[in-house]
Amino acid sequence: MRGQERFIIDLKGMKEEKALFKFELRNDYFEAMEAKDINGGTLQALVEVSKVGDAYLLDFQVEGVVVVPCDICLADMEVTVADKSKIEVRLGEDYQEDGDLVIIPEEEGTIDVAWFIYELVALAIPTRHVHDDGDCDPVMLRKLEELSASDNEGDGNDPRWRELEKIKSTFKE
Repeated sequence: MRGQERFIIDLKGMKEEKALFKFELRNDYFEAMEAKDINGGTLQALVEVSKVGDAYLLDFQVEGVVVVPCDICLADMEVTVADKSKIEVRLGEDYQEDGDLVIIPEEEGTIDVAWFIYELVALAIPTRHVHDDGDCDPVMLRKLEELSASDNEGDGNDPRWRELEKIKSTFKE
């Protein structure tokens, strides 16, 4: 995650009880996060930090567009995402994560929110991403059609089909 220092929030150095941090997420962010399923995007992430007693509440909100491959033709497509999440951060001896509770070392007093934002974006993407009708890559669709038709014909060129035909004919007798 080289070059992601801008996502570090100094909790111990907070002067006010509330602070708002804005982050612009572009293609370089997704490259730095080594996102395998996200090819880029343009999003805005807001992180509101509230100090409540000895805890810090981080309220995340992301909105924008990510670029992902279409499940059918593999061409890039844009998907709109918007989501919210919250975590509680406390100071302690060692770094620990347990669900929505994160403990960070007290001597550091900072938290890197780059990964929390990435997880929020990744979970906001629908599990199925497919172009609207007519928007898929026509070359890829033709190739898929060719391969699908030849795989399902059972024309006898594939030795597996011949063996299956033999078995089928013995059951008919």
